[in-house]
Amino acid sequence: QVHLRESGGGLVQAGGSLRLSCAASGSMVSINPMNWYRQTPGKQRELVANITRDGSPNYADSVKGRFIISRDWAKNTVDLQMNNLKSEDTGVYYCNVVRGGTMFWGRGTQVTVSS
Repeated sequence: QVHLRESGGGLVQAGGSLRLSCAASGSMVSINPMNWYRQTPGKQRELVANITRDGSPNYADSVKGRFIISRDWAKNTVDLQMNNLKSEDTGVYYCNVVRGGTMFWGRGTQVTVSS
C-alpha cells in the first residue's frame, strides 16, 4: 500500500508561483516514476510532469519552461515548482504513483489562478 499526501495549493494571481509537495509513505520499492496530474474544469485528468528514479523529468507541453519537478527518493517526496502561473493552470493537482499495476492517488490540492 502507498499513501500520498499533497500540500501547497492555494490562490495566486496570474504570473505568480506556487510550490506543491507530495509526501509518500508505505512501500516505495519498484516505484518509478512519481507523477503529478491535474484535473481542470471540463477536462480529463492529465499528466503534468513526472520524474524517474534517476532524476529524468518529463513535462506536458503546456507547462514546459514554467514548472519544475524535483524529488527526494530518500524522503519519498516529490515537489512541483510552478512559475508564471496562468488561469488555465487552475485545477486540482494530484500526486500519483503506480505499483504492481495499481495506481495510487493522493486526495489532491486545489490551485486557483486569478487573472
